[in-house]
Amino acid sequence: MSRVTARRKTIRLSPTGRIQRPDTLAVEEPLEIRVDGQSLTVTMRTPGNDIDLVHGFLFGEDIIGSADDIVTARYCAGTDDEGRNTYNVLDLRLRTPVPLHTRNFLTTGACGLCGKSALDEVRTHTRYPIPRDTATVTTDVLSGLPEKLRAGQKLFDATGGLHAAGLFTTDGTLLAVREDIGRHNAVDKVLGWALRENRLPAHELILVVSSRASFELAQKAVMAGIPILAAVSAPSSLAVDLAAEAELTLVGFLRGETMNIYTGEHRLT
Repeated sequence: MSRVTARRKTIRLSPTGRIQRPDTLAVEEPLEIRVDGQSLTVTMRTPGNDIDLVHGFLFGEDIIGSADDIVTARYCAGTDDEGRNTYNVLDLRLRTPVPLHTRNFLTTGACGLCGKSALDEVRTHTRYPIPRDTATVTTDVLSGLPEKLRAGQKLFDATGGLHAAGLFTTDGTLLAVREDIGRHNAVDKVLGWALRENRLPAHELILVVSSRASFELAQKAVMAGIPILAAVSAPSSLAVDLAAEAELTLVGFLRGETMNIYTGEHRLT
């Protein structure tokens, strides 16, 4: 399997001088996702938890609704210059074939669509609308979740260059954490774990991300039926609009005892 970290030479400059030394970096490699032998997409990711990644991605794109919809998931022969398998091609066989050439992927921050059309797209596709009266959490519990997430970021400790996403219960118990160089991939990985563990819809869980809350992260939370999304950084305007539309509680700048509540204040006690 591909390594998740790599060593590269660097020159460190500081007030005390110049030092040449190796640095540990997060690996970034392409993953081609194939469905029934047909290439669907290529994503740049940090190797590891690829099965979770593809489950979460296909669920978020409304191609599958449960882990049972995937019959097999296997790595194909993709080789490097020395003939070694790169594990960068993953082919999935679906229980019910889907005509992928007719698919319209859900709106993301990279697709060029925005505003009301994006909100309508998510509302139309989600299998699990978020109930208004579900999953309350105390601000004391919520304020402690970033620290618990950070404690689970083992690769970040080594590289300082990875995003993380974690699923928590409302009493603050960490269920799963995943890391990736792409924040959307980190969320797909943790939602793929939840799908495989039969924990979706996640009407009683909290999604915490170590990044900003973009529209695509809010979209993934809504698709999974998650009622609370908390980010250590800022949300985007469209993420807030989607959260209000979908009854998602959206918290940003969750740092210590301070936080900004953008939507769904009724779930915080």
